[in-house]
Amino acid sequence: MNIPQMQPQVPSGIPQVPQQQPGTPQQAQQIQQMPQQTQEKLDNISKVKSLIGPLRESLAITLKTAAQTLHQNSLVDVGSLKGVDVPVPRFDKNMEEFYSLCDQIELHLKTSIECLSQGASSQRYLPLQVATTRMEPLPGQDGVQTYPQYLSTVRTQLVYTKEVQDCLMNAAQNLVHGE
Repeated sequence: MNIPQMQPQVPSGIPQVPQQQPGTPQQAQQIQQMPQQTQEKLDNISKVKSLIGPLRESLAITLKTAAQTLHQNSLVDVGSLKGVDVPVPRFDKNMEEFYSLCDQIELHLKTSIECLSQGASSQRYLPLQVATTRMEPLPGQDGVQTYPQYLSTVRTQLVYTKEVQDCLMNAAQNLVHGE
């Protein structure tokens, strides 16, 4: 059991308490993994919000690099600078990072739109709630399906969709052969 011990008084009169370090390397690794696990559980909109800060930073760095490159090129054009004395960060690398962040944000937003669309379709075509915690129906719960009932409904819908698709394929083949 690690109990922090009091340190001698500092001139301000406030006792110093040492920070507790994890007891084993395993505990240290678990502490480091905790932020990663919470990041994985974020929904798409939260991921977009978390990418806004790095996007701003990347844009600022990209613009700064562009300004430095433009300034150095103008000095070379005027003749006050003969060659590349000071290495300027690569503009294309910064631009790629910026576009990469934009692409990630776009992907998360498209995924969010698709999730909303699926949710709306689910509400439209299966307006009943699904009780995932219960396997048997409870009396007096109208409008709530158990999970096995939900699976049965989904299977029925899949069979129906396959029948409609087969019917349309047969009709298309009959039109082609009939001509």
